[in-house]
Amino acid sequence: MSVERVRNGSPWQETIGSARAVAAGDLVLVAGTIPEADGAAAVGDPYEQARSALGEAIAALGPFGIGAESVVRTRLYISHARDAEDVGRAHRELLGAVGPVVTVVVVSGFADSRVLVEVELEAYRGAAT
Repeated sequence: MSVERVRNGSPWQETIGSARAVAAGDLVLVAGTIPEADGAAAVGDPYEQARSALGEAIAALGPFGIGAESVVRTRLYISHARDAEDVGRAHRELLGAVGPVVTVVVVSGFADSRVLVEVELEAYRGAAT
């Protein structure tokens, strides 16, 4: 089984020694993804932050030749339970037709206090390879 790693130059990757996404055989894992850095307009808006983070995570699948249709699992980390509905709506809009399994976890916070949402994706590229 081959392992492929994609890095995008994020400061976190250098600081902690990680990749943006890793493919191990047909399984593709996308690291925790927060809203775009220039998404300051979305500060305080869990729906917009979720759309941004999910979009960024889906885009990370591109170097492996797959997209949203290949997502089989998502993990949604939120800092407030009250945001679950808004974050769920964003997930439904971007991935509802695909129907991955989903886990929603309420956490105490993120390294950047402006962040309300972080997402992880797992995808299967078997049909695409």
